[in-house]
Amino acid sequence: MKRIKNIFLTFILALGSVSCVSKLAYAEPDLELPEKFSYTATADTASVANLEWKKFFSDPILQSLIEKGIKNNYDLQIALKQVASSQEKLKQAKYLQYPDVGFAVSGQISKPSKNSMNGQSLNLFLGKSYVEDYNAAFNLSWEADIWGKIKNQQEVSKMQYLQTYEATKAIQTQVVAAIAQGYYNLLMLDKQLQIAKSNLELSTNTLSLTEKLWQSGDTTSLGVQQATSQKQSTELLITQLEQNIAIQENALSILVGENPNKVDRTIEMSDTSLPQDISAGLPAAMVSRRPDVRQQELVLLESNSMVGIAQANMYPALKITANGGVNSFKIDNWFQIPASLFGSVLGGLTQPIFQKRQLKTDLNVAKIQREKNVLAFRQSVLNAVGEVSDALVSNESLKVQEQKASEQVATLKNGIKSAEMLYKGGMANYLEVITAQGNSLQAELNLASVKRQRLSSIVDLYRALGGGWK
Repeated sequence: MKRIKNIFLTFILALGSVSCVSKLAYAEPDLELPEKFSYTATADTASVANLEWKKFFSDPILQSLIEKGIKNNYDLQIALKQVASSQEKLKQAKYLQYPDVGFAVSGQISKPSKNSMNGQSLNLFLGKSYVEDYNAAFNLSWEADIWGKIKNQQEVSKMQYLQTYEATKAIQTQVVAAIAQGYYNLLMLDKQLQIAKSNLELSTNTLSLTEKLWQSGDTTSLGVQQATSQKQSTELLITQLEQNIAIQENALSILVGENPNKVDRTIEMSDTSLPQDISAGLPAAMVSRRPDVRQQELVLLESNSMVGIAQANMYPALKITANGGVNSFKIDNWFQIPASLFGSVLGGLTQPIFQKRQLKTDLNVAKIQREKNVLAFRQSVLNAVGEVSDALVSNESLKVQEQKASEQVATLKNGIKSAEMLYKGGMANYLEVITAQGNSLQAELNLASVKRQRLSSIVDLYRALGGGWK
């Protein structure tokens, strides 16, 4: 009885010691962030990334596509299943500090050799040649978390769950951005198709005029051939643009989780609107807002807990085991109470001494992994700052490019009018008209492309700053 009291005393002392143990301290790495992003005039604390995507994208059709994507995109659905799986593991981890309890029922009949000592003893004392044993018992096993190993295991499960949650947010930002990029690309192709069809009308008129001049002897057949070739090139471009539109519609449909189909749209690219006065905010705020950077920091926190587990494995482990129930060598009095009752309690302290250096190796590997994750975290922050800077410089540069491209289009359109008038008056040849039309077509196509790039750079900046998951 005294021994059992001593075991329970040890048990109580172990419980008291658990409350004094804390997890391994975490020191956040020095990130050496700049005070403000490059290509920004001031360090403004506000950031466009704080806007919900529904407020950032005002186009109702684009909003509808993004809603479908968030609901149906298969990458996002897979990520959500991963979150649910990690959540179940997190729930299970909360029970790690509780004892393992089991119940077992067994029955055994043994018949030793009659010529053995056991066989002869059975005949002598029990008057039979076999022995029965019936057992029904609860078994309990519990390890005291003296060094915080279980707390660190729980922390690992928590960090893994949060990683899946942040990964889901990161995928959503990518899906939202990809849908917007695809939609704006579709509007650009629509605009380019409209430009090509308009140019086809000009080419047709030029060909008709050239044929009349050829019939009247004012030009050669070469002029007709050149005008025909110009018209055929435009027709080829229209076919290519229609193909690209269909492929982009299919890609958008798949991105929102639907079968390839046409995408309805009621506006042109010139009618689209995104926030123009964009504030990037502070780099430090971006780090805490971007899901992929936050996920990498959680990986670092997980590795910090893994070091704590590796350290705890090198220290003594206190384990308490107990079992009790009913036992009898006769089935008819198996459950007689209290005669068949039995119980035992065992407390043990185990200190690993020599395991072929395995424990020290595990600790050193865990520390190295933590150092690797520190570097990976810093790299993710550096990449994020770089992406924001790239988007900022692209946006500013594309503003200027769009203005210059618009001026070029206006100049070349006037050039077409002049060339046609001179051609009709016999003061310019067919090559000058065809060249003017070709240059104007390329300039208009380029302007549409620059406008799409400008929209894309704004979307890139929104995503790079951590927007799109709210």
